[in-house]
Amino acid sequence: MTVRPIDRAADSGAPAAPAVVRPVLDDDARETATRIMAASGTSFGGAMRLLPAERRHGMFAVYAFCRVVDDIADEPAPLDEKRARLADWRVRVALICDGRPRADEPLDRALAWVVSRFGCQEADFLAVLDGMDTDAEARVRLPDLPSLMRYCDQVACAVGRLSNPVFGIAPADSAPLASAVGGALQLTNILRDVAEDAERDRVYLPADRLAAHGLALHAHAPATAILDHPAVPAVRAELAALAAARFAEADALFARLPRGPARPARVMKEVYHALFRRLSAQGWDAVRHPPRVPKAVKAWLALRHGVL
Repeated sequence: MTVRPIDRAADSGAPAAPAVVRPVLDDDARETATRIMAASGTSFGGAMRLLPAERRHGMFAVYAFCRVVDDIADEPAPLDEKRARLADWRVRVALICDGRPRADEPLDRALAWVVSRFGCQEADFLAVLDGMDTDAEARVRLPDLPSLMRYCDQVACAVGRLSNPVFGIAPADSAPLASAVGGALQLTNILRDVAEDAERDRVYLPADRLAAHGLALHAHAPATAILDHPAVPAVRAELAALAAARFAEADALFARLPRGPARPARVMKEVYHALFRRLSAQGWDAVRHPPRVPKAVKAWLALRHGVL
């Protein structure tokens, strides 16, 4: 005779607990994330395609989230409308991370699957939204270096923390790698885009560092007024030193990490490192007309660090 374990719920008459239903990646959810990624024209699409299918679809969903909320922050809509849409995404993120995505939102369903499958954290989705709240403002001024580093963490390092589990990078390595790579990439973006950002009334160079070099940011002065002041190349050089340190940290981490899972992050880092070197060679006083990394160079870096 086979002895069976006693079902306490059945024995007591209490209802059995409902089975946990894990989110699945349905065709509509997968295709929506892929379509958003493809329409963005990102140069990192090739790096993401290096991944095995399941991880690739996960990265497309993470990237699609970042693209959608970034578009909200950048669009020429009334500030109240942008704030409301970003606030709605906070509600959606809570539902996604609770395994209860909005059924009529295919991207939400894709993200719920990513959270369930790879363990991405709600705090990192919310950090990205914090950064988008900053970018949604009609004008951006960052008071000091800690504010800049917090912004970099929100818009870049948090993206790395969402991406690394999908890549297959071990949890113990995820945060340090995200900090190094995300910090290097975002500081490089800021160094490159000083003039472009100023045209949009955005100044990401810390006000306290500009003031230390003799440039006070007056409340109503247009951002473009800073571009010909000698404080700007001085502060760019200071931030470049921080970026160089982050690139060095990233290189040290990549040297000891398993090669396969780190490939997409390595390709992204190498493309930005090439851009950083070009910016540095041009000189930090050359604020306008920043250099670009040619497509052929990007393709070579993807081949060298992603395939070979």
